[in-house]
Amino acid sequence: MLNSITDVREILATQQYIASDEICTAMFLADKLGKPLLAEGPAGVGKTELAKSWALANGRELIRLQCYEGLDETKALYEWEYAKQLLYTQLLREKLSDLLGDSRTLREAADRLANEEDVFFSERFLLPRPLLRAITSDEPVVLLIDEIDRADAEFEAFLLEVLSDFQVSVPELGTLKAKHQPTVLLTSNNTRELSEALKRRCLYIHIDYPDLEAELRVIQLKVPGLSPKLARQAIEYVQKLRKMDLKKHPSVSETIDWARALLELNSRQIDKSTLDTTLSVLLKYESDIQRAKRALQGGERGDRPERGDRPDRPRNRYPGGEWNN
Repeated sequence: MLNSITDVREILATQQYIASDEICTAMFLADKLGKPLLAEGPAGVGKTELAKSWALANGRELIRLQCYEGLDETKALYEWEYAKQLLYTQLLREKLSDLLGDSRTLREAADRLANEEDVFFSERFLLPRPLLRAITSDEPVVLLIDEIDRADAEFEAFLLEVLSDFQVSVPELGTLKAKHQPTVLLTSNNTRELSEALKRRCLYIHIDYPDLEAELRVIQLKVPGLSPKLARQAIEYVQKLRKMDLKKHPSVSETIDWARALLELNSRQIDKSTLDTTLSVLLKYESDIQRAKRALQGGERGDRPERGDRPDRPRNRYPGGEWNN
């Protein structure tokens, strides 16, 4: 049982998730009010990791629905196992022959077969997808609807029944209500505007890139072998990259990857050679890599000294130290 926001912070900390006051408050209210939580923000800032950590911390199964363009009910809710139905039909051929053998007309045979439809359209032949699994689970679960902004607007409309009443309608079986209301987290990278109807049914939080000190705590927790000086130097560099005009800014997960790479390379400081050879861990577009390199050399800055004012030695544009040129 969660009695305070402090409890939320503590249980998330058991999974090495550093949560801000805003995140802790949002999760506390989502739990107490029984409402879905919509987390928006740049990719790689910990939205999906929040759902994973919450599930592990509470000992619940995580059921994940990864959204994409063209996602429909059959992939999100349920499908009928037609191959299994056909196999059972072949195995029960003799029974069907006995059932229909003395039928005098085609209509009579069809009516008799219709009376047995419940056998073939039952939960025995139902293949539950993530939404139905979450609703029919015998134990409380965490339902993650990941990157909802990638799905179509029609799919959003379909979700409204699930998020409002935690129930789904299956024509052959009727309405299935949740045995235990799941904890629902929706994530969005804000690539398109979501509908007001969807947002109205959710609590909302925006998760942005962490500041320097917060990201430093993440690195110290996730990569404990990295020296404090090198960790701070790395974060300063990442924070600087995020201020540049790039196609894709480094995410927190990529910062962690870079810190691990520096540890594996036995780096003692981030010098020019290290940066030039490891930029691809942080940046995933060649144009971004080249732009970052030019910016570090002053090529895209307006603060370059005039020719007559330039010092004899090249100025170090890299954060956290100098090297010999």
